[in-house]
Amino acid sequence: MEDKEIEQAEAHLKEAESDLKVARAAEEAAVQEIDEAIKEIKEAEAHHHETHLEIQIERTTYRVELKHMTGMQLRALPSAPIGPDRDLFEVVPGGTDRKIGDDEVVELRNGLRFFSAPAQINPGVEYPRS
Repeated sequence: MEDKEIEQAEAHLKEAESDLKVARAAEEAAVQEIDEAIKEIKEAEAHHHETHLEIQIERTTYRVELKHMTGMQLRALPSAPIGPDRDLFEVVPGGTDRKIGDDEVVELRNGLRFFSAPAQINPGVEYPRS
């Protein structure tokens, strides 16, 4: 009887080794799939960051695909475009805000902010900041 038990144990061992080989092959395939998926995600994120920038005009966020826009193009982004009676400014944190001319080309980057203000200010008149 002991010989039969040894044979069964050896058969069981061979079966377990075979199952282990299958499991290792499946694991390797899964790791390769994960690596490919991570690569695809990184490529998609890089493409997403390259093609879409988020900027703010009058506290509204806009997604733009251009890396450079003129002042006139920026003025046209809001649903009610910024008219010629207002000046467009780029917010410069910790510095003096920069007036953007209509023909001036602005290099855009994520988080860039703009606001408008009346082009002519009359003393004693209160103007709401947009």
